[in-house]
Amino acid sequence: MSVGFLQAPQPAPAPPPATDIYLVPLSGGVASMKTAKPAPVSVAPGYDNQPMFNLAGTRILFAANHDGKQTDVFVFDRAGGRVSQLTQTPENENSPTVLPAGIGEAGGFSVVQTEPDRTQRLWRFNAQGKNPQLVLADIKPVGYHAWVDADHLALFVLGQPATLQLARVSTGKADVAASNIGRSLHRIPATRMVSFVEREASGEYWIKSIDIDSKKIDPLVKTVEGSSDRDYAWMPDGKTVLMSAGTKVWSWTRGGPGWTEVFDAASHKLGNVSRLNVSPKGDAVAIVVAELSK
Repeated sequence: MSVGFLQAPQPAPAPPPATDIYLVPLSGGVASMKTAKPAPVSVAPGYDNQPMFNLAGTRILFAANHDGKQTDVFVFDRAGGRVSQLTQTPENENSPTVLPAGIGEAGGFSVVQTEPDRTQRLWRFNAQGKNPQLVLADIKPVGYHAWVDADHLALFVLGQPATLQLARVSTGKADVAASNIGRSLHRIPATRMVSFVEREASGEYWIKSIDIDSKKIDPLVKTVEGSSDRDYAWMPDGKTVLMSAGTKVWSWTRGGPGWTEVFDAASHKLGNVSRLNVSPKGDAVAIVVAELSK
């Protein structure tokens, strides 16, 4: 009689970090951020992260995990100040991203869903967080994504190293465009370009742009010193970038000399800043901060 080998159980994934989301008003552009007072969006104990404004700027989608096990998509209504849950699936949903016009009903969003076998693929939901549909069946494991139009998008695909891949919904295929990239991917407003962070052979990190049609890559600016995750966001003009480093947020404008400090969360007794997202009208920026010990 043969004896089978017992397979060791897979370790459970570590719970996500404890983070909160705040809204910082930009009453007078980026310069006004220095004196702006952050207002809480979602500060429940646990993980509140990955904020993204809808196209009208009236709602903020975000991912939340408050029990260390389940991550779903929630939404903050700016007018009423209310938070409500959108997705309620057995799977984890992360990176909620507003869909461009031409895909499904208005107000829908895409997510990176962790499926039962831990495969990470791109799915989409309607505005109510219902009717899930697989977007790219054969591309995995997806970490993050940014839409350019209803057919084209850029993907952060996990691997050694992580790669930037340009995908098309119509074909379900993707081509590798760069490697050794960071998690922060964004369509540059009013363009058909996507920005990403790439690690150079020298060890320096640069924000770069890629034209989705020509595939041409151009360096834009070296990342802020001391920025561990190199998270950033574009202002609606497509000329100015905000980037986090420690408790501070810095700005850089095309043609400018370098980075300028515009905000310090420590002065509001908040923790380190990571992800950021600017409203389409440029009147506010959502920031993610580390929860401080009580």
